[in-house]
Amino acid sequence: MSDLTPKQEAFALAFIETGNASEAYRRTHDVGEDTKPESIWASASRCLADVKVQSRVKELQAEARDLMMISVGTLTDRLESARLHAMADPKGASAAVSATMGMAKLHGLLVDKVAATDKDGEDLVSGDNARDLARLIAFALAKGRQKGEAK
Repeated sequence: MSDLTPKQEAFALAFIETGNASEAYRRTHDVGEDTKPESIWASASRCLADVKVQSRVKELQAEARDLMMISVGTLTDRLESARLHAMADPKGASAAVSATMGMAKLHGLLVDKVAATDKDGEDLVSGDNARDLARLIAFALAKGRQKGEAK
């Protein structure tokens, strides 16, 4: 264990168990019945933002992955199995697409769309800038594929 207080350690363990910072805070701190959910959320967020707690959570997540023998490879295998199972069902196209999208996200091939805007909400990437950015991305992807093919 690191330099965490007993409450911080308990919070990190509860967070790993529940996946919910507010619930972890409720379980490990003296929270009255009349405490507002917003107050719990704020306190839980501060707790989770602590560098030592974040570090411990990452350690515990790594330990859990190791214990479960979960890796990108095993998750990919599970998603592929689910996809094949879904494809065998005449109504399974949606589930197959979900499994495929899950694999794409897992491998970093698909990311959530992020708006590139300035503080006033103006697009940072548009017109000629967008075309230039698209060219750079295409070039980087092509270079990556060439490196992968050389192996």
